[in-house]
Amino acid sequence: MRNPQLNAHGELIHLLSIEGLPQPVLTHILDTASSFVSVSDRDVKKVPLLRGKSVFNLFFENSTRTRTTFEIAAKRLSADVINLDIARSSTAKGESLLDTLANLSAMHADMFVVRHSESGAPYLIAQHTAPHVHVVNAGDGRHAHPTQGLLDMYTIRHYKGDFTRLSVAIVGDIVHSRVARSDIHALTTLGVPDIRAVGPRTLVPGDLAGMGVRVCHTLEEGLRDVDVVITLRLQNERMSGALLPSAGEYYKHWGLTRERLALARPDAIVMHPGPINRGVEIASDVADGTTSVILPQVTFGIAVRMAVMSILAGNEA
Repeated sequence: MRNPQLNAHGELIHLLSIEGLPQPVLTHILDTASSFVSVSDRDVKKVPLLRGKSVFNLFFENSTRTRTTFEIAAKRLSADVINLDIARSSTAKGESLLDTLANLSAMHADMFVVRHSESGAPYLIAQHTAPHVHVVNAGDGRHAHPTQGLLDMYTIRHYKGDFTRLSVAIVGDIVHSRVARSDIHALTTLGVPDIRAVGPRTLVPGDLAGMGVRVCHTLEEGLRDVDVVITLRLQNERMSGALLPSAGEYYKHWGLTRERLALARPDAIVMHPGPINRGVEIASDVADGTTSVILPQVTFGIAVRMAVMSILAGNEA
């Protein structure tokens, strides 16, 4: 079956997951993002690529960075942006997701940016939209967060260059993390030879070895000589059982401190998708330190999301 994210010419028409996307598509997005980074430094921070288009932000889950950067990105592309207030929309009155989408499509929507607690919701929406409407997954359940994965890849490429020479450690609550899944698919596709999933046994899936990922259950093994450390948030809202004794106990054994970071290469960079829980998964002096690129990740996220939306808008189903 043809990948539902691609048209018959192999061009991106939806961004639902990094899984299954070929390397040239990912590289094209990263290269396009490079051309948008400088837009933030201009006096007039706009380009006309989405002028006359309507972008609907449909966030069924809370968000700060993702929602805001999508809105900024769409506005810098000169789109008309509509932020649906889910709590006050008809979905709160019992309207189905597909009926909500049908009504919004009737308002001449051109693009839906969707965050949803249910894995697969953006796929369902993409299957039921008009051919000219593009869907971007802004995070669905525990499944995928493709634009976060892409901005992470942009950040790594910006600071480290050639993916094929890198060792990358993803540390923490991997089992619940859609970011970790997207990062692993992207890193694999872009040719990173050493990808490590680092965390306690209760928080690391058992099926990663088949994806070429090295599973490490000690920080000493997981961090030694790596070039990039991606620290993940403990996702308590997605945990259905007592997977950890306490946040304090987690920090004692798994928190990224300056002493533990010393196991990595001297020029290693530290990343985090946010929001940060200081003193839980990362120490403040690491989050704010010279090796941290957490805030540049957010800045690069605007350019990456501009790239995704501009590419989608230029392709036909």
